[in-house]
Amino acid sequence: QVQLVESGGGLVQAGGSLRLSCAASGRTFISNSAMGWFRQAPGKEREFVAVISRNGGNTKYADSVEDRFTISRDNARITVLQMNGLKPEDTAIYYCAAGPFMTTDLGGYNYWGQGTQVTVSS
Repeated sequence: QVQLVESGGGLVQAGGSLRLSCAASGRTFISNSAMGWFRQAPGKEREFVAVISRNGGNTKYADSVEDRFTISRDNARITVLQMNGLKPEDTAIYYCAAGPFMTTDLGGYNYWGQGTQVTVSS
């Protein structure tokens, strides 16, 4: 059974930083999975934020977070989203997800965490 647990969310002022972590169980599966971060703001659909390949060698970002956010994999269990230069429009629940392929499509992910709230005040 694969479980994903996000942490690190909170309240921060505009221009500040947060570091989100996603801890995964099911080591064998996760080490063979691409890991993605998505977010969902109130009243909006869940959207792609960033994804990292199985071996950590490739990454892709949404245009809205390019050059501000960095996704990385510390090891087979932990995926990190470093968020700098936060803006009020980054306010959302952030979810990590695991899937067999590196994709920006929500449908490409088999497992999801419960989410962590990020709130950016102006």
